[in-house]
Amino acid sequence: MAAAAAALREGRRTGAIQAVLWGLLVPLVSAQEGVLHAVKNDDPQLTRDYCIYYNENWTSIPSNLNNVTYTRLEILTPKLLCSRSDVTHDIKGKAVVAMRGNCTFVEKAEIAHSLGAKILLIASETGLTIPYGNKTKNVTILVALIRNEDIIDLKQALGKNVNVTLYSPPLPNFDYSMVIIFAIAVLCVSLGGYWSGMAELENLKTVSSSGSHDSSNNEENVTLTPLTVVLFVAICCIMLVLMYYFYKWLVYVVIAVFCFASAMSLYNCLSALIRKIPYGRCRFPCFNKFLEVRLLFLATFCIAVSVVWAVFRNENRWAWILQDILGIAFCVNFIKTLKMPNFMSCVILLGLLLVYDVFFVFITPYLTKSGESIMVEVAAGPFESSEKNDGNLVEASAERSAPHEKLPVVIKVPRLEFSTAGLCFLPFSLLGFGDIVVPAYAAGMVITFLALALMKKGQPALLYLVPCTLITSALVAWYRKEMKKFWNGNSYQVMDPMDSAANEENSTRANEQREGQ
Repeated sequence: MAAAAAALREGRRTGAIQAVLWGLLVPLVSAQEGVLHAVKNDDPQLTRDYCIYYNENWTSIPSNLNNVTYTRLEILTPKLLCSRSDVTHDIKGKAVVAMRGNCTFVEKAEIAHSLGAKILLIASETGLTIPYGNKTKNVTILVALIRNEDIIDLKQALGKNVNVTLYSPPLPNFDYSMVIIFAIAVLCVSLGGYWSGMAELENLKTVSSSGSHDSSNNEENVTLTPLTVVLFVAICCIMLVLMYYFYKWLVYVVIAVFCFASAMSLYNCLSALIRKIPYGRCRFPCFNKFLEVRLLFLATFCIAVSVVWAVFRNENRWAWILQDILGIAFCVNFIKTLKMPNFMSCVILLGLLLVYDVFFVFITPYLTKSGESIMVEVAAGPFESSEKNDGNLVEASAERSAPHEKLPVVIKVPRLEFSTAGLCFLPFSLLGFGDIVVPAYAAGMVITFLALALMKKGQPALLYLVPCTLITSALVAWYRKEMKKFWNGNSYQVMDPMDSAANEENSTRANEQREGQ
């Protein structure tokens, strides 16, 4: 049993570390949704609206239907438009629909543009994604993805004589879901920090009263020394690059790690509360030990929550609630478990993570052929053609390998105001676990959200969190004149009240003697 318990603790510790590493991959990201507005040519009162995804770096579309220009729709499906021979008649000035697959989005756009088409709609049977690729400035055609089932519905409802236009309703100036994310992040940090402090205090009291070090509590902790900090960040970089190249396999590894680590974390959080209740402590013998029935039921419940999420993880309407519950438990448990021996280790860790975040968000777009950052492509789920060999695409398809599979190590909150929410998949605001556990300081979070609102694009949260955390911590230590101890770390212990009183009395006598002299 001792060996099994040690293995369980090690597995829990490893799973937690792996999950937070994956969490560091995910910045605040947002999708680019729009609307295809279709009108029956001989009956303008008969209309249909459908969700589209577009790349705002490729395409600029109106924000409403005022003064828009309609274009005649030409449906080529099931043709793929990977060669000019797929088009047997004139499509000049028309909106063309072709099937997704066999060639990249850019290649389809170049062919449609060369034939004079005005709009290219790519019908997808595997889910909607933002079209990516190195589209040249000479190719000015509007490109968007649409569900193939919507094209089928359009043909059945409106027939063949249809005019269409694209528009993208503007997002609200302030995303109120950010308030919920802010509250969740600060709650996780507050609860995790309080739990960690109380656990450390209880351990110190035990050591003080018994005179021996209690190793059972320390086995649950992970202490990051300067060396392990460097290794930690190096592993983050390696994992991110591996995810960029091998997303379609590793995404399932991340899902499995998340299920294991979050179930264990939920059990740890709830069992800490249940043990405070002085009722229902029935036990039964098992391998020369006694197990509490209520904790066994609790373990079953936590596993069930994790399994239900894993099975229904792509159900946008409610699965995000389970993911957030598991994510909150994971973050609280990890903050309680993680130990920083001194401020020096903290500065090294956060400094390296800041460089890591900025490099993979802002610098890597200059290194990738698609022009997108490695961080954003991994967070959104790289497309199938992103498996590269010597920098060249080895597959022609631009479809994503696992279009419905996303990295689960994020807090997800649906946007409370969104004009296309009834058409598109429910849009979410996201915050990676890594931005909560390493670290999430309230002032830094506010600055992050302000930057997100002003720049209208995903932000590397650590760019704002790290300076706020380090500067405020250093200022507090400097004000208390404890900077040297804070930097190097300082051993401390819980003193006996009698000893404390005696020391205070001795100190008072010494002061009186000095005053008498």
